[in-house]
Amino acid sequence: MKWIGISGSWRKTNSKVETDVRNLVREVIAKGDGIVTGGALGVDYFATDEVLKLNPSAKQIKVYLPTTLQIYATHYRKRAKEGVITRTQAEELISQLEKLAKLNPSAVIVNRENKLVNTDTYYQRNMEVVNASDELVAFQVNGSQGTQDAINKAEQQGKKVKGFIYSID
Repeated sequence: MKWIGISGSWRKTNSKVETDVRNLVREVIAKGDGIVTGGALGVDYFATDEVLKLNPSAKQIKVYLPTTLQIYATHYRKRAKEGVITRTQAEELISQLEKLAKLNPSAVIVNRENKLVNTDTYYQRNMEVVNASDELVAFQVNGSQGTQDAINKAEQQGKKVKGFIYSID
């Protein structure tokens, strides 16, 4: 089984990005391979959602979080209160991750050391996604720095990287 890392933007996506992510996940799952992603909104959410539709036992996915699920959920609820994301986005993501953890507890890999969710812990999480992947597919919107970080890390490890580039106003 090959593990395909998926990295991508969370701030801005559109139906084209979502369709491309879901199509790629369908190809990977149909081959009997697995998805590795980072448990964020946007691209990560679409990928995880598609795996759960296609593989209800959740044996073909690994989701790396920068903290424990409890700290992560608190962070997303705080971001919703700040107006960075909507409350619906926060609750749907938390619900998705909780569902995944119930279906296959080993699919959600948490970092118990980190107590904060910030750029450093997200980039550390990117390294975990890349380390666990045989290759990386990146869905980069508007030059997303986080997605670029994952691309750079995969290239430094000599892993194959396929990139989808989007510009969204």
